[in-house]
Amino acid sequence: MSPTERLVINRLRERPVDGPAVDRFLARWGSPIIEGERATFLYRGHVDQAWIRHRVVGLPDPLEMKRVGDTDLWAVTTVLPEGSRVEYQVETRQGEQYHRFNDPLNPRLAHSPLGSSSVCAAIGYRVPDWVVPDPEARPGTLVEEVVRSRALRRDQPVQIYLPARFNRATNYPLLVVHDGTDYLQFAAMKTVLDNLIHRLDVDPLVAVFVPPKDRLKEYPNHAPHARFVARELVPLLNERLPLVDTPEARCLMGSSFGGVASLSTAVRYPGFFGSLLLQSASLVFTDIGFEHGGGPAFDPVVKFVNAFRARPRQVVDRIFMSCGVYEPLITPNRSMVPVLRHAGMRVHYVEARDGHNWENWRDRLGDGLSWLFPGPQKFVYE
Repeated sequence: MSPTERLVINRLRERPVDGPAVDRFLARWGSPIIEGERATFLYRGHVDQAWIRHRVVGLPDPLEMKRVGDTDLWAVTTVLPEGSRVEYQVETRQGEQYHRFNDPLNPRLAHSPLGSSSVCAAIGYRVPDWVVPDPEARPGTLVEEVVRSRALRRDQPVQIYLPARFNRATNYPLLVVHDGTDYLQFAAMKTVLDNLIHRLDVDPLVAVFVPPKDRLKEYPNHAPHARFVARELVPLLNERLPLVDTPEARCLMGSSFGGVASLSTAVRYPGFFGSLLLQSASLVFTDIGFEHGGGPAFDPVVKFVNAFRARPRQVVDRIFMSCGVYEPLITPNRSMVPVLRHAGMRVHYVEARDGHNWENWRDRLGDGLSWLFPGPQKFVYE
């Protein structure tokens, strides 16, 4: 008997099935059903067709579901390797009407600025314990400020994280976070910082969370944005807070276009920052021609990355990079690692069986922050 024949959904198909049998099946197994490296997605409803929609590179999208017997239960099974985490939705067709929504049989959701998605976690995936609020961890403080920026020609709101037991007699390293509001809301970053600092995995630090006004304009190698960060924001924070005023103590971070903003700012001000934390950075490039497939928003990104690849140079000392193997950006990120290393920068690169989403980036924060800002506990074990 093959592994697929032993799946519980196939055992259900082998016998007469009615509504009560479907009720019992769903009550016992739920959805999705994880069996080894296979995931079975289910939907129940009187529709003409049903699909699973996702953004996993390598899998057909959509995954077409099949009706189970003469019931209103639909199912599709796919391979999901150990440690995987996938965000998805259900799409249905009834006549000419199409609808797309989160899986009503699955209560597990992930959130982003674009809305929410259902989550399927394979065997071996666990939410890191440092993501959950720890009652023993003293909380840091978030202070809201507004910075008047000549470079951006506007008032720029920011939120400043001060660690627990903040002491003006102590000097702290500085972390500048692009898409700062999203990191706080969708990646639980304040909780993550509180926990990692409490556990001595990360040295106490000051972080400034900076939201963009127009990220597609300001993040891909935008001179006014870089000038704001390096020549206005950091000097102002140095005046107001007890920071270590050296490049080694300053780090830029961001995900997707925020990763491009971090690298391009460092390129415009080489040696001013000591490290970068890049998560699924949109480092799209072309080796020949001009067709990159990303649309007009990626034109300045490609121009910047192409120029850097043509003349790579050391702009910081260390870079932590992460990317999901299920996202289209995995190839550009893999390709940039040797370029950055060849330029003389130390690069710590990790991959995860995940996609282009905030929980992937959240789950990599422990590795990234503890490598860039190691606390006493990390030194003990390393």
